[in-house]
Amino acid sequence: MKKVSFAEFGGPDVLHLTEAEEPHAGPGQIRIAVRAAGVNPVDWRIREGQFQRSGGDSQRTHQIELPSGTGQDAAGLVDEVGPGVTTVEVGDRVFGRGSSTYAEFAVLSAWARMPESLTFEEAAGYPSVVETALRIIRQSGVKPGQTLLVSGASGGVGSAVLQIARDRGITVIGTAGAANQDYLRGLGALATTYGEGWVERVRQLGRVDAALDLAGSGVLPDLVELTGDPQKVISIADLTAPDHGVRFSGVTGDVPQALAEAGDLIARGQLHIPVEKTYQLTEAATAQADSRAGHTRGRRVIVI
Repeated sequence: MKKVSFAEFGGPDVLHLTEAEEPHAGPGQIRIAVRAAGVNPVDWRIREGQFQRSGGDSQRTHQIELPSGTGQDAAGLVDEVGPGVTTVEVGDRVFGRGSSTYAEFAVLSAWARMPESLTFEEAAGYPSVVETALRIIRQSGVKPGQTLLVSGASGGVGSAVLQIARDRGITVIGTAGAANQDYLRGLGALATTYGEGWVERVRQLGRVDAALDLAGSGVLPDLVELTGDPQKVISIADLTAPDHGVRFSGVTGDVPQALAEAGDLIARGQLHIPVEKTYQLTEAATAQADSRAGHTRGRRVIVI
């Protein structure tokens, strides 16, 4: 099969489309014929070797051995069912999380049936995004009636956080570039731009009870100042978070439960994450470079 992999840590140029042996589903796993794979920031962070340095549990979770495939989210058709799996059959449409998903076939360790309303391209953008959004909202401790600040709110995780928070009765202040202000407002957020004077602009929008750093743009001291407590700030993008007393959240939570909750939100019309751009397998390096550059509105997806 065709698979994107890398044999050394580095920039996008270390990614290569290679011929590889097909993987097989082990106990409690399934294999899918991949139709689309989600592009996540963790993909290029792993490729760059960021998690190879000594650190906390989140860093150790993502450490790998080379050569390695890339990608963890995918949607496709069940092609092989491992021992002990009784929830799906060959031919079912599923989306979920696994490993080396930038490939024609991939093994998933967590999955759910795709909502009928989603295309494969749309579904591939949900697994890690929704799991992360649900996890960090929970960890932030923010409650209905309170206000959550989201720094870097227009990407996939931000898009999910804004909609889930709105559904739970939580007010959200979101920061993003000027071009994405209407997008944030359309998702129910109070929107403002980042850059000089952004802290004061946030203060004018209201009191902040908790904050999420989704972009890793050096704003942690400001988020601590706005919340008044580093324990009220969660980052998924800045590995220096512990230096500021801030929690770095990078350890995977309950993916099947997250997918089930996503399915309920989608069915009720309360969650939609748009696909900003699609790529071919041959364009994996470009996809990760674009992801790293930021300014995403929704999701980037590789189509097989």
